[in-house]
Amino acid sequence: MTPTAPRQVPCPQCGKRSPWNRDNPWRPFCSERCKLVDLGAWANEAYRVPDEAQETEVTGDRN
Repeated sequence: MTPTAPRQVPCPQCGKRSPWNRDNPWRPFCSERCKLVDLGAWANEAYRVPDEAQETEVTGDRN
């Protein structure tokens, strides 16, 4: 039986293909740098979830 190649996934930060296995300590990222860049974006509140209540006030929709 031949060993299968590790599953490759795109890095969420840079898009580079990286292995999804235990040998990659930064998975799903390709490197520690990409992992830290993503963490920094979270810390700076660059990622936001839309607030539906605020949208309702702006558009005037009431359900």
